[in-house]
Amino acid sequence: MTTTPAGGTETIEAPASAPASVHQWVTIVWDDPVNLMSYVTYVFQEYFKYPQAKAEELMLRVHHDGKAVVSTGNREEMERDVLAMQGYNLWSTMEQS
Repeated sequence: MTTTPAGGTETIEAPASAPASVHQWVTIVWDDPVNLMSYVTYVFQEYFKYPQAKAEELMLRVHHDGKAVVSTGNREEMERDVLAMQGYNLWSTMEQS
């Protein structure tokens, strides 16, 4: 409650928390003409700890579809993942899903 200039009181309600799905973000790795498919697979295994089959599946999605969602989480986690992918010289971005 707060006091208004006229001396009355006003109730201010906190906004309802947003559903968890609103807070989901994704990291996207995009196809590029520079990195070898074997290197992209290696990065997915090394950084995300994906098994080889999952890393190859994601790499093929990047290669054939032009992009792949490689991780999902909150904004801070996806910022970290995007920076890591860029550190490996992979073209990556994030967006809210």
